[in-house]
Amino acid sequence: MRREVDDPLAEDARFRVPHVLTVAGSDSCAGAGIQADLKACAARGVYCSTVITAITAQNTVGVQGVSIVDEEFVGEQLNSVLSDMCPDVVKTGMLPSPGIIKILSQSLKEFRVGALVVDPVMVSTSGDVLADSSVLASFREELLPLADIVTPNLKEASALLGDGITLETVADMRSAAKHIYEIGPRNVLVKGGDLSASSDAVDVLFDGKNFYEFRSARIKTLNTHGTGCTLASCIAAEVARGSSVFSAVKIAKRYVETALDYSRDIRIGGGHQGPFDHLMKLKNSALDLHVRRPFDPSDLLLYAVTDSRMNQKWGRSISDSVEGAIQGGATIIQLREKEIGTNDFLEAAKTCQQICRHHGVPFLINDRIDIALACDADGIHIGQSDMPARVARTLLGPDKVIGVSCKTPQQAEKAWIDGADYIGCGGVYPTNTKENNITVGLDGLTSVCFASKLPVVAIGGIGISNAQNVLELAVPNLKGVAVVSAVFDRECISSETQKLKRVILDSVGAVK
Repeated sequence: MRREVDDPLAEDARFRVPHVLTVAGSDSCAGAGIQADLKACAARGVYCSTVITAITAQNTVGVQGVSIVDEEFVGEQLNSVLSDMCPDVVKTGMLPSPGIIKILSQSLKEFRVGALVVDPVMVSTSGDVLADSSVLASFREELLPLADIVTPNLKEASALLGDGITLETVADMRSAAKHIYEIGPRNVLVKGGDLSASSDAVDVLFDGKNFYEFRSARIKTLNTHGTGCTLASCIAAEVARGSSVFSAVKIAKRYVETALDYSRDIRIGGGHQGPFDHLMKLKNSALDLHVRRPFDPSDLLLYAVTDSRMNQKWGRSISDSVEGAIQGGATIIQLREKEIGTNDFLEAAKTCQQICRHHGVPFLINDRIDIALACDADGIHIGQSDMPARVARTLLGPDKVIGVSCKTPQQAEKAWIDGADYIGCGGVYPTNTKENNITVGLDGLTSVCFASKLPVVAIGGIGISNAQNVLELAVPNLKGVAVVSAVFDRECISSETQKLKRVILDSVGAVK
């Protein structure tokens, strides 16, 4: 018999929650291992179940003992979770014996799992050996061919390759990533936190075709215990939430950097390597890491930018304008207000933020980080003369969306390095909404799109008459068009937005 909707056990009355299963060792000081995985997933808004492979006695001084869990009991734990809870992603940490690796591999083949993240924990960050060398062959033969991404540090990468070569440069990391990829994983992330030759913390991702370097500032702190476990768990959590591996690595890198910076002065234990605060709550409760859905480049399809002068011309409130654009099919809203005071701007932003959140549409603020923070907007868009994206990222944290206006490939490269999420390229055509705006034309847009590592939205003088010409360029990374007058300088915003949306969808369909 079909259950009623108000039955708490009814399938359609329950929410599907992103779920990571971590298969790893327990850390008694709770900085790494299972405990770090739980905290990292919680910080990212993802449920985490556990299968414990070993119990360690360790603290901030080092590892004093390891007790391996019986292999059959590891199998029982795996069967219990996988047969009932259907995790989206399995993340592995300490796998201390070939038998445990074999049992895990068999379980992964028996039960359907969306992705596998392998953190080949063999040596802790403090240098303690956590796994016997006999597990290396099992890693190569049993687990790596199943992995969607493997995340070795420099020592682990060298061990997996078995060549005894020390990785000392970024070029060495690239070579190691390529050779580990040949073993079977679909992506390889070699972590360079211990790379003495680099002033930045550099990680190298190889997806079989392209190399990507993720750089962050080195945080001067002793509280680094569990950074590797945390990075891999955050990657797993973001994949479970629907991100690509590339995006997951990018978010995880930001998250670890932010958490390390927040925790740099926390003191727990008397050893040389303390844990850090995954939830960023121990020092004070002022920083609220609000978890939201990952930024999706498809959000850029129809990007509506408000204009207060047009609202005054048509006698409309900003809230009515935003509501009309969303009703017509706008996929992202940017609030740009150059002619009102801060208090009025903030009140308008709060109102628009509520409207956008109600409809599930990302809401950004133009330039004003103070307003974006005060109204809890999804992010900001900044120009070349505004605050640098790298500074904005420090203030906003790892979750907020940052867009940067760019006219050249060089500016696009800098936006990528500084941690932006997308690029607004233009003006493509002349426009009346921005004075002295140099146009780049379709050729300039094309060159930026080919050079960019980020998704691109074209902006400037675009409307129904020329949107097709822009989108049918069919260049890499071009994800949509941003418009102002084409929707807001019209009598009926919703109907004009609908018309433009149809043109855009037809153009995108023609390209495909």
